[in-house]
Amino acid sequence: MLKYVAKRSLIAVFVVFVVASMTYFLLSIMPGETPVTIVQRVFVGDPEYNPSQSEITATEQMFNLGDPLWVQYLRWLRNALHGDFGTSIYSGRPVFDEIMVRLPATIELAVAATIISVLIAIPLGVISAAKQNSKLDYLSMGLATFFIAMPSFWLGLILILVFSLYLNLLPVAGYGGLQHLILPAVTLSAGMMAVTTRLTRSSVLEVLRLDYVRTARAKGVGERAILYTHVLRNAMIPVVTIVGLQLGFLLAGTVIVETIFAWPGIGKLLIDSIDARDIPVIQGCAVLMAITFSLVNLLVDLSYYLLDPRVRL
Repeated sequence: MLKYVAKRSLIAVFVVFVVASMTYFLLSIMPGETPVTIVQRVFVGDPEYNPSQSEITATEQMFNLGDPLWVQYLRWLRNALHGDFGTSIYSGRPVFDEIMVRLPATIELAVAATIISVLIAIPLGVISAAKQNSKLDYLSMGLATFFIAMPSFWLGLILILVFSLYLNLLPVAGYGGLQHLILPAVTLSAGMMAVTTRLTRSSVLEVLRLDYVRTARAKGVGERAILYTHVLRNAMIPVVTIVGLQLGFLLAGTVIVETIFAWPGIGKLLIDSIDARDIPVIQGCAVLMAITFSLVNLLVDLSYYLLDPRVRL
């Protein structure tokens, strides 16, 4: 177990390193305004200001932006290993602090959406498999297909239109109590719920056709006991995989939904930073996303052994 965890941890570290390095170099060679020009315009407070060559030189010396790219990269990598991702160009605050301020909101939204999805999708998928080709099965699979095909931004706008503008039951956007959480959480959970429902159904159906299930029926074991005692646990491995990947995606930042509902999470921070070309914040968000996915994948792999003892790491 420890050997496997150590091996996967090294792989995760390598993935984070590659993502961080690619993000740094791609942002550095990206066409458009240079960081020096952006810094000068922020200092002056004029978005149309064109700095002189002397001002550009002074700014490069102040922020060490005149060094070769590989020197700047090594300096950034050394600082990043100590949790220092630089300073936001626009807010003037450390990037790490900017991310930590936004992270709780993203975690709250991601966990709420995942709970809604799992509590509805897994029971619905199991029931659909147990009642295969019934009206309930057709209805649940039809709804799942519909929500898979539905873009999240469209669903979010429809929910705002119905529950906020027409019925006046929930706030349009913002961050606060439970009322502000409902619409974005439901919007996020819809697609997750559809995918998890279909995967649960197909996984349960596959396990129901195995020999040991047929043997349990021959011994007189009831269908409910077979389904929930023998089948469900063995069918959960692919379901846990997809739920873990979805959770990792949500924790990394739900860009569209957070933008629609003005939810102050990582996704909204990333969009605002891209729009403002705040390169240090973009780099920090990319590293956070890589770390999140790597940790979630490791936890999902470890959960296989708990679900099915036959699995050996």
